[in-house]
Amino acid sequence: MTRTTDYSPDFDTLEKMEWAFSKRDVAYISKVLDSRPSLLLRIHGVCMLADMKREDAIPALARALREDPSPLVRHEAAFAMGQLEFKSGVPSLLEAMAKDESVLVRHESAVALGSIGDERARPGLITALEDVDEDVRLSAEVALADLEFLKRLRTRTEIQPIAETG
Repeated sequence: MTRTTDYSPDFDTLEKMEWAFSKRDVAYISKVLDSRPSLLLRIHGVCMLADMKREDAIPALARALREDPSPLVRHEAAFAMGQLEFKSGVPSLLEAMAKDESVLVRHESAVALGSIGDERARPGLITALEDVDEDVRLSAEVALADLEFLKRLRTRTEIQPIAETG
């Protein structure tokens, strides 16, 4: 028989986190994450920060990406930063893509960098094309294509000068 962890002792804290989420209280969720609670609370906390869609959540997500012992939580932090698309997340994602021991985290960091579309990510993504893992290499390849596509969109949406008629 498969044994699962009993997370019921976390339900009171999870309820408080839900309340904080409803108030868009990034500080409370960050404080819970910093206390290194259970896996359940850390994953929920990272997801809540993403769902708040606030740039002031990036430092807490970056800490989780850099310091959490679980690759699942670090992966969720990278995913959240990609969904938020704030350029302030780029340095942490570049570091994780280059140095994290988990393929899952390196892959998701590359994908997130492509979603954000900041040109500062290009050199790191090019380096990731040489990663030992094929999934990371492919993710970097796709992210580089995303950067090219976003550059193309920017050039098409820039205001074009109107030709003077005389």
